[in-house]
Amino acid sequence: MELFKNKAFARWFIILSSITIVGLIIWNITVFYNRIKDDERSKMMIWTSAMKSVSQADLEGDEVGLELEILQANESIPIISVDQNGDPALVENVPKDVVDDPVKFDEFLNRIKTENIPIEIDLGDGMKQVLYYGNSQILNKIKYYPLILFVIVALFSGLLYFFYVTSRTSEQNKLWAGMAKETAHQIGTPLSSLFGWLEILKAEGVNQEYIDEIEKDIDRLKTITERFSKVGSKLKLEKTDITLAAKNSFEYLQSRSSKLIEFQMDLPQEPVFVMLNEPLFSWTIENLTKNAIDAMKGKGKLEMELARSGNWVKILVKDTGKGIPLKNFNKVFQPGFSTKKRGWGLGLSLAKRIIEDYHDGKIRIIYSELGKGSTFEIRLRKIED
Repeated sequence: MELFKNKAFARWFIILSSITIVGLIIWNITVFYNRIKDDERSKMMIWTSAMKSVSQADLEGDEVGLELEILQANESIPIISVDQNGDPALVENVPKDVVDDPVKFDEFLNRIKTENIPIEIDLGDGMKQVLYYGNSQILNKIKYYPLILFVIVALFSGLLYFFYVTSRTSEQNKLWAGMAKETAHQIGTPLSSLFGWLEILKAEGVNQEYIDEIEKDIDRLKTITERFSKVGSKLKLEKTDITLAAKNSFEYLQSRSSKLIEFQMDLPQEPVFVMLNEPLFSWTIENLTKNAIDAMKGKGKLEMELARSGNWVKILVKDTGKGIPLKNFNKVFQPGFSTKKRGWGLGLSLAKRIIEDYHDGKIRIIYSELGKGSTFEIRLRKIED
């Protein structure tokens, strides 16, 4: 149908329809509840009339067979009738443990006093009683149906929302993975051609320094192609010295960044081993570093620190940039979220996927203050040497 091609309209249509259906059900339950309550009130009025007739029949000798049947017919509504002194004169359909315990009995009586308006019984000769009655079991059950229904609807809505978010995330992940693989495929063709041209340049005797720089860039393109081709694929993790891997990635960007940025590394001298896919980990470090450089607008201090904490290795990337508002701490890792005018919002979302999905680690912002900078933390499990 044309109407449901608009996802926003379809979503709001489902929400409003669900609310309308739930409202109608609750309204019907409320009407049903009030009708039963009125019926029970009528029964109690008839019961009190029968009680009055039986009481007066003792003096006049009238037949009270029907009245006795009415009095005995009540098997569900709890009744407590008190005399003029406030003492219980008649108790029916009240649990025995309540009747035997004065404290529980008083609590029960006070409760049913709030459930229904009491009925006064005139027994004649100036004798009066007050009838207090509570709700029957079926009425008490119906009373909680709207709450139960609300809980069920809330749980159902939560499951639908979870399914919607999961489906959307899965769809986005497939999209990013598809784009990454297609990018790797597209780069592969001109890269093969560049290898051929490089051999021609070597044969022509071109300055070796030029050849070396071209080879570096071609190697860089090969690394990028390898990274993109691994997104969405099952990765092979290898035992790797993360100190060396982090250092290489950091130094690569340092050599190609503005001299106005002060790079600083605080790394252990000895190797620290983790299970790692080095090309993708290097991509993560580069994404964090590039984001930090953008946040500092090309001028400031960028620091990387590696520390061990129990079974974990922590890599901290600190900058002196503009900072991130607290409300965006989690949003920055969502696909498509970016505060830059030309940003695609892919860098940090890919970093999160690489660290958490592929390496079973954690990545988060542990500190950020507007105008002072931010600190990102990567945690990976350490393995024995």
